Amino acid sequence: MSHASSLKARRQRQKTRKLLDVAAKQAKRLAKQALAGPAVKKEKVKKEKVKKAKVVTEKVKKVKLTKEELGRQDAKKKSADAGGKGAA
Repeated sequence: MSHASSLKARRQRQKTRKLLDVAAKQAKRLAKQALAGPAVKKEKVKKEKVKKAKVVTEKVKKVKLTKEELGRQDAKKKSADAGGKGAA
C-alpha cells in the first residue's frame, strides 16, 4: 500500500467516523427531548413602570435693583477693573 493511498484511506475513515458520531449524538438528543415531553414556555411577567411625578417649580421674578444698589455694583466693577490693570 502506497503512502498516498494510506492517507486517502485514513481521511475517508475519519470522515465516516465523524458522520456516525454526529448521527449518534443527534439521535441521543432527540430521544432525550422525546422523554422530556412537550416544552412548557414560561409566562413573561411584565413589570409596571413607575412614573416619576414632576416637581413643579415656581419661576422667581427678577427684582429690579434700586439706584443705591446699582451704584454699589458700579463701584465694585470700577475697583476690580482698576485692580486688574495694576496687577498686569
